[in-house]
Amino acid sequence: MAIPKPRSVKGRAVLCARLAQQKQAHELLLLDLTTVESAPADFFVIASVDSEAQLKAVSDVIESTLKEMGFGAPRSEGRGTSTWVILDYFDILVHIMVKATRDFYKLERLWGDAKAYTLTEAGTAKATTVSTKRAI
Repeated sequence: MAIPKPRSVKGRAVLCARLAQQKQAHELLLLDLTTVESAPADFFVIASVDSEAQLKAVSDVIESTLKEMGFGAPRSEGRGTSTWVILDYFDILVHIMVKATRDFYKLERLWGDAKAYTLTEAGTAKATTVSTKRAI
């Protein structure tokens, strides 16, 4: 079954999260940065993975699917590392991180002013809140 081409930036962000979900990424979070001043993109998609192999699988499926849909190839960072890959689609930044790296950088706290969404098991975006409190 063909995946329908998203018509909005949020739709593409949700698609990226759904593709990560299909590759067993977890703790999926979408941050809507459209109302945040000086944000580097309209949306962040943040996903945790358990291994270097899973990191590669998630980044590869997102990149190949969006390219097939005509969205082009992203700029990417971290392909040579084993803990964090960023796929830059200009208006969407996809962050795929090993759990320890995500716990260390806490992007969701850094961008705590953004509207946040999780992904349901059915693959739809659901509004959520992100705790911005510091752990002591």
